Amino acid sequence: QVQLVESGGGLVQAGGSLRLSCAASGSIFGIRAMGWYRQAPGKQRELVAGITSGGSINYSDSVKGRFTISRDNAKNTVYLQIDNLKPGDTAVYYCNIQSPYNTYWGQGTQVTVSS
Repeated sequence: QVQLVESGGGLVQAGGSLRLSCAASGSIFGIRAMGWYRQAPGKQRELVAGITSGGSINYSDSVKGRFTISRDNAKNTVYLQIDNLKPGDTAVYYCNIQSPYNTYWGQGTQVTVSS
């Protein structure tokens, strides 16, 4: 059974940094893409960063220059380095992995940024 286990969220002052991790347990065949989404209360879930199997990376305009996505293919793990956090970054962050057969979601990790 495949599970995505997230870690690294927490409470941070504005300007601080966090690194989120998402490790996939079980076997996932033919990963196409990995990404990070976030959802704040009352707002739509949005893609903030993604990386394809070929290494192509994209970011939401609101996080460009502050967020960095990376991966460790051997461990089926994806990371999100977050720098210069802003109160507007407060949300539940979800990792996502796509394969030809399934789409997998993490349980979510809370990021809270104080002003």
